[in-house]
Amino acid sequence: MNCSPYNAMSARALLYSLSVTPKTPPDVSARKKNPCSDVKPRYPFPFRIRVRASSQECCSVFRVSALRSSGGRRGGKVWADVKSKPYDISSSASDSVKFEETHDGVVLGDEEKDSSVPWLERFPKRWVIVVLCFSAFLLCNMDRVNMSIAILPMSAEFNWNPTTVGLIQSSFFWGYLLTQVAGGIWADTVGGKLVLGFGVVWWSIATALTPIAAKAGLPFLLVVRAFMGIGEGVAMPAMNNILSKWVPVAERSRSLALVYSGMYLGSVTGLAFSPFLIHQFGWPSVFFSFGSLGTVWFAVWLSKAHSSPLEDPELLPEEKRLIISNSVSNEPVKTIPWGLILSKPPVWALIMCHFCHNWGTFILLTWMPTYYNQVLKFNLTDSGLICVLPWLTMAFSANLGGWIADTLVSKGLSVTKVRKIMQTIGFLGPAFFLTQLSHVNSPAMAVLCMACSQGTDAFSQSGLYSNHQDIAPRYSGVLLGLSNTAGVLAGVFGTAATGYILQHGSWDDVFKVSVGLYLVGTVVWNLFSTGEKILD
Repeated sequence: MNCSPYNAMSARALLYSLSVTPKTPPDVSARKKNPCSDVKPRYPFPFRIRVRASSQECCSVFRVSALRSSGGRRGGKVWADVKSKPYDISSSASDSVKFEETHDGVVLGDEEKDSSVPWLERFPKRWVIVVLCFSAFLLCNMDRVNMSIAILPMSAEFNWNPTTVGLIQSSFFWGYLLTQVAGGIWADTVGGKLVLGFGVVWWSIATALTPIAAKAGLPFLLVVRAFMGIGEGVAMPAMNNILSKWVPVAERSRSLALVYSGMYLGSVTGLAFSPFLIHQFGWPSVFFSFGSLGTVWFAVWLSKAHSSPLEDPELLPEEKRLIISNSVSNEPVKTIPWGLILSKPPVWALIMCHFCHNWGTFILLTWMPTYYNQVLKFNLTDSGLICVLPWLTMAFSANLGGWIADTLVSKGLSVTKVRKIMQTIGFLGPAFFLTQLSHVNSPAMAVLCMACSQGTDAFSQSGLYSNHQDIAPRYSGVLLGLSNTAGVLAGVFGTAATGYILQHGSWDDVFKVSVGLYLVGTVVWNLFSTGEKILD
């Protein structure tokens, strides 16, 4: 008879020998008529089986080996050395007992697992990557919004009119526009680690050079702001590329929500600290101090980050298996089917709605301190601090929206319906609250309307911002570059147009344009968007 020790067995069959009341273990020493009794099992494995009854627990430890029957049958014969002992679970159970897997109702324990590894080393490496991306986006918006505060004393010092201020604000988007698609292609080619690291260093240097350029003249300032946009333009495509490789599909919504929260909290940090630095040390200090933070981040990024889990020599095997087995195919994209991508109506719906969304978002990002100062008559410090509330609301709402979206999908609602619901809230919410600004009579109500507007806007993170990986997972980086290019164009035209409108009209006119685009986006999104994969 063939006596193979590799045959698997169901541990449930062993339970027949147990009862609630501990009994004398069966005599298994006599192995009559067992032709394999002289064979020593090569691969014993331990089972811990718990049988509960009121305050007593009977714990039996089986040492099991399996034998393959001859004749090619897949059945098996087993024997077991059984030790049984009762103990009272109302007292303390052994802390050393650890349970890791459950098979057929039997808990398998691994006594040999090393528990001496420090907690920081056991912290999931994929979430280290997520936190580093979060901090990069924190710096991204800190360096972006500081100009919206510093522009007030700068315009007074250099005698800039509203049109010039709008030109300066929009110059950032000139460079930002250039690197959207290019950043996605570059990240797919050389890896997200290098591209994101380059972006942070580049925009940090440009931030630190801003005061020098402003004193040299307006053309120099416009060029430096455009250079800063080049660095920040690669951040989103690079982040999308690296997270698509590191984060399993089941954790993607949470990771994206956390990373985008970094943008909102970056706005909070920048708007909160900029007025203090300006009053204490002058407006150039904002750019020097914020720009220097990028070097600290870059040093940590170089030592901790890798473009994919396959490149990380310190990644634990268990986590590597988890990531690889639960991620979308990471095969490199050699050719991009531009014609096929641009022939899909949902792609154009995504591009157009990104434009409509970002028009209102970038106006709020760049012009709100001016609105608070000129219309609500807040001073510089108050303008910066009051701007914090809407961005805090966005940080909270983005994570809330992600949780709601994932819950709806888990309940069986289609991804298409979830994306449409979330983005409809992201469009109609801001549209409603912006229309109320012309009817409020107090600064407090105006700030509340602005907070509610941006809070509902953040639901877009679970709408159009999550749609790239829904419809084209392999080309999500390129698709994000395409749609965000449209969003950047909205920033370029929106911020410049706002300066022109304010010089010839009023803030009500500014808000009417944003509301109109929100309504157009709502119609297009609900008619043409989908949550199903349309590109392989």
